[in-house]
Amino acid sequence: MSVNPKLRDPDVDRLFQAILTLRSLDEYYRLFEDLCTINEIKSLASRLKAAFMLSEGKTYDEIEHSTGMSTATISRVKRFLHYGADGYKLVIERMGKTVPPEV
Repeated sequence: MSVNPKLRDPDVDRLFQAILTLRSLDEYYRLFEDLCTINEIKSLASRLKAAFMLSEGKTYDEIEHSTGMSTATISRVKRFLHYGADGYKLVIERMGKTVPPEV
C-alpha cells in the first residue's frame, strides 16, 4: 500500500531522514527524548506492543491488561494492522514474526 499523500511533505521527509542516520538504540533514545514527551514515546511503544500481541492472537482483554490501552485504541491498531499502510506488518515480519490474515 502507498503512503497517505497528506502525510508527505519536506519536513516529514527530513524527520525520517534524520531517524535513518541513527546508528544505535542509545542514539534513538536520545533523539526521541528530545523530540517527544515521555508519554508520547510510551504511547507509540504501547501501540507497537499491541500490534505484536494482536499478531500473536492475544485478546483485547489481554492487551488492555498488559498495555493499559483502551479497547478503542486497540481496535484502531488492529484496523491499521490489517488495512493500513502495512507499516506494522513490515516491522513485525522483519522482527521474525508473522501477521495472520484478518478473519
